[in-house]
Amino acid sequence: MSEKADLTAIPAQQQDWPGTVADLSPTPDHGEQWLGRDRLTGKKALVTGADSGIGRAVATIFATEGADVAIAYLPQEEEDAQETKALVQRAGRTCVLIPGDLRTAQANIAAAKTAVTELGGLDVLVVNAAYQMTHDSLPEFPDEQIERTFATNVFSPFWLIKHLAPELKNGGSIIVTTSVQAVSPSENLLDYAATKAALNNLVVNLAAELGPQGTRVNAVAPGPIWTPLIPATMPASRVAGFGSDTPLGRAGHPVEVAAAYVFLASDEASYVSGTVLGVTGGKPVF
Repeated sequence: MSEKADLTAIPAQQQDWPGTVADLSPTPDHGEQWLGRDRLTGKKALVTGADSGIGRAVATIFATEGADVAIAYLPQEEEDAQETKALVQRAGRTCVLIPGDLRTAQANIAAAKTAVTELGGLDVLVVNAAYQMTHDSLPEFPDEQIERTFATNVFSPFWLIKHLAPELKNGGSIIVTTSVQAVSPSENLLDYAATKAALNNLVVNLAAELGPQGTRVNAVAPGPIWTPLIPATMPASRVAGFGSDTPLGRAGHPVEVAAAYVFLASDEASYVSGTVLGVTGGKPVF
């Protein structure tokens, strides 16, 4: 792999929501130089929130490992989604684009149907799309934001899993993006942290529910990862030095998280279910 950009001293910066990879400084590693080992050959995966950040890295290295991928993303993130598609295709795999806002059951059902139809089935579901916006105190959190955060982060995964569970019988894998925020919440991410705690609970419950049909359900809990979501949802003063409070002293690159998804999606993890795998730079997730 090529040398990654240094993330030990991220400078102050800000973007308009939802943000874009092109304006990030330094440039994050999404696995463009990942060396595949055929760990996902023949698998078909749906990854939500895959236009940039963790989702882009997951889609990119899934393809490099041999999987065809459908990616779901907000319509306003089309430019970044096209770049993700190019990375998947560069690996010689199929990439299905599914633009849409996943805050309704109907949108999730439509995305699920499109992925299954276009890919010819589904083996792996990665529910990764998320919304956050920071505020300094409880009275500052808008009521409509609470609804948006839970609809995106909790309701969408529930609906997608419900409608895709029959496709994932007999060896399918569901991977949910939670967060270190679930166990170590920041006050300025009050609603976001609550959604991630809910997802941890959901993963454990679904592992018990879907285990008898041969479906594994796990979570990856990232710590501070350098993605467009950070400067697009935090004041510049908080972005400066982002991730420097971890034991490893820096933020993580998206590819460093995505490696965990490859393991959980692969047959190497055939007896792993109901767990939360932390990729946090040393912060605890238990």
